[in-house]
Amino acid sequence: MTRLRRSSSPRRTIFILFLLLLAGSAVAAYLLFFESTKPDVEFTGPTIYLGKQGAVSFHARDGESGLRQIIVTLSQGDLEKEIYRLEVARNGFIGTVGLPDKHHTVEISPPDLGFDDGDARLRIITRDFSLGNFLRGNETNLDKEITIDTKPPRITMLHSERYINPGGSGIVMYRVDEEVEGGAVINDHFNPGFLVDETLDDVYIAYFALPFDASEISSAVVEVSDKAGNIASHSFQPIYRAQKYKEDRINVGDGFLSAKMPEFTQYYPDMQGSAVDKYLFANNEIRRLNNERISELCADPHHHRLWEGRFTRMAGSTKAGFADQRTYYYQGAAIDNQVHLGIDIASTRHAEVKAAATGIAIFADYLGIYGNSVILDHGQGVFSLYSHLSRLNAEVGATFNQGDVLGLTGTSGMAGGDHLHFSMLVNGIFVTPVEWWDQHWIDVTIEEPLTEIRFQ
Repeated sequence: MTRLRRSSSPRRTIFILFLLLLAGSAVAAYLLFFESTKPDVEFTGPTIYLGKQGAVSFHARDGESGLRQIIVTLSQGDLEKEIYRLEVARNGFIGTVGLPDKHHTVEISPPDLGFDDGDARLRIITRDFSLGNFLRGNETNLDKEITIDTKPPRITMLHSERYINPGGSGIVMYRVDEEVEGGAVINDHFNPGFLVDETLDDVYIAYFALPFDASEISSAVVEVSDKAGNIASHSFQPIYRAQKYKEDRINVGDGFLSAKMPEFTQYYPDMQGSAVDKYLFANNEIRRLNNERISELCADPHHHRLWEGRFTRMAGSTKAGFADQRTYYYQGAAIDNQVHLGIDIASTRHAEVKAAATGIAIFADYLGIYGNSVILDHGQGVFSLYSHLSRLNAEVGATFNQGDVLGLTGTSGMAGGDHLHFSMLVNGIFVTPVEWWDQHWIDVTIEEPLTEIRFQ
């Protein structure tokens, strides 16, 4: 009897171990093939409105068994349309056998599918390769309420500049029946539009300019788009008035070259060749790079107007005018041609340079041919530039009121004598400062049209 009990004990142990192994295998198989983690899915991009031609972007992922199916539908009332379907083939039996993740954008035209303007619902259905839920897999549904809007905005032109010269500035104002982004496009140059102020939530203003070398106005149009991407445009017709510029002769001497080229070599060590070669490189390539940098800085203007009244001019004598056509001579021979994109004002040595109008400093550093410079953003696309300074008092991000000191005049950059190079820019285009110094021009061009609009 004792012998029988002893012989059955090992069998019982083996049987128990077998059951434990079987149970462990079952648990492992369940965890492996019946995992319960649902797929993750999200809409990407600002899909709140759909226009005539819209797009729906999403990102789905499943790091367990992998994605098996993705379905996107659009519904409105009793109407439901499938706008996207992806079926994934199993690529194995263990681990992630489906698609681990999927980024996709679905192009869609709601009117072509029979949808009307109004509220609608987007739905994304995702399933994975889990054998759970009676072999249907884990499922995640994501809904998003949207608005279908296929009607373009309605533009009403309120005011536009009648005459404009090359190097001149102007404004256009327009009313739109819904919130939009856009502005005025003049000869393919975009000038952003901004709400006039908080009291007029449907009236926009765009400051624009003509480059000094513009030979015509080939096109002038207000273009806007609403939240659904619907586009509207309205042309206007400012009259082009030709402008003559002064021709100027600049003599480049060896003394100037020996004094200036070491400064440029310090900042631009790749300059090669003789002093004249370096000068030509600075006067051309560095000038081009500097102007590109200025244009980049002017690409994101403050949305509100910060200035009032005319811009003030520094006291002193004018040494060079806007858009002077310069020919440079070395030892009696012409070696270069450039255009002077500002006004040079000479006062006393190291004179205080003050903000011409209230603005925010967006640049305060060395800038090649312009030397130590400050750029102020006055809002809505209007900027001022102060160059050749001997000292900088400005810090980027600081607000300066009209008359606040930005620095002192000097000879930094491509300056032969102590003076201020002052420029005005409208959306990155250099314009004549003379207009902005003139209160009558400010009144007629900007203030009176604004007053008229406010009282309409």
